[in-house]
Amino acid sequence: MKFTVESDIGRKRMVNEDRVAFIEHPDRFKLAILADGMGGHNAGDVASEMAIEEMRAYFLNASLTQLDSKQTKEQWMLETIQSVNEKIYTHSLTNESCKGMGTTLIAMLIDGQDCLIGHIGDSRVYYFTSETVSLITRDHSYVNFLVEYGEISEEEAANHPQKNFIVKSLGTESSIEPDFYELHLEPASNVVICSDGLSNKLTTEEMAAILTLPLSIDEKGKKLIQLANDSGGEDNISVILLANDEEV
Repeated sequence: MKFTVESDIGRKRMVNEDRVAFIEHPDRFKLAILADGMGGHNAGDVASEMAIEEMRAYFLNASLTQLDSKQTKEQWMLETIQSVNEKIYTHSLTNESCKGMGTTLIAMLIDGQDCLIGHIGDSRVYYFTSETVSLITRDHSYVNFLVEYGEISEEEAANHPQKNFIVKSLGTESSIEPDFYELHLEPASNVVICSDGLSNKLTTEEMAAILTLPLSIDEKGKKLIQLANDSGGEDNISVILLANDEEV
C-alpha cells in the first residue's frame, strides 16, 4: 500500500487547525488519522493536535491481541476514541484559552486490505475503484440531517448557510459515540480521507480525474490540495491518500 499525507493552511486562514498522520505499528497494522480542529481562537489546533498525538500513543502501545479480530478492533477503537475525547474535554475545562474547543476525527485502522473506520464530525472518507466512487462516512452535520429527513435536497445542502454546523465533535462533550464503518480494499483502489476544506471544493469527479493521472501518489496528493486552493481555499485543506496496489 502506498500513501501520502498533505495539509495546507489554505488561502484565507491565519492558522492551520487540521492535523493528519499515518502511523505504522510494530506489527502489521497501520493507522491513518485526520482531525479538523474547531474553535477558531479557542484552540481548535490544540484539540486536533491532542487527538492525533493521543491516538498515536494508544495505537503504538496496543497489543496484538487487542487488534487481532473484528470485535477486538472495534472495542479498542471505541475505548481509545472515548479516552481521547475525555482528555480533550478535560483540557478544555481546565484551560480558559481552550474553552469550547473540539475537533472532527477520522481514524482508519488498516490490516492488510481490511479497514475499520471510526468517524466523528464532517471530515470524510471516499473510496474509489476503477468503476465506482463511494462516500463511506456520513456527516454529523445539521444540514446532512435535514437531507436525510427529506427537509432539503442535496443541491440545497451544498449552498445552505449552516452547512458547516456540525452536531457531533470530539472533545466538546463529556462522552462520545463514534460511527464505525468497515471497508475492504480491492486491488487498484484508492481511499481519500479529507477535511471539509477539500470536500467542500472538489466534486468526486474532480477527485477521480486526479487519481487517474499518470503521477506519483505524492504528486496526486499535492494536486488535490492545489485544486481546492484554486477553487477558493477558504478553509484549511488536508488529505490522506491511500493507493492499494496489492493483489488479494
